[in-house]
Amino acid sequence: MDQLTVRGFDKALAQRIREVARERGISLNQAAVLLLRQGAGLAVSGRRSGRVADSLGKLIGAWNKTQAEDFRRALQPLEQIDAELWK
Repeated sequence: MDQLTVRGFDKALAQRIREVARERGISLNQAAVLLLRQGAGLAVSGRRSGRVADSLGKLIGAWNKTQAEDFRRALQPLEQIDAELWK
């Protein structure tokens, strides 16, 4: 596997790499490679390329029953159909 030294990136990018690493539980190097691949439009680990953190997969099974019910209740108003908008 090739190695590359990257210099000259700003604090915002360094912070984003740290955030991605923390969110995904991966190393800084893995987060940097992930972001580089996505920025280059390349697939990441067999998944389609897209923005980092677009996936809700990390939330699957993470909520307890109370949290899931609270979320369902919070979405209820969004399930109401406004008949006036559909005329």
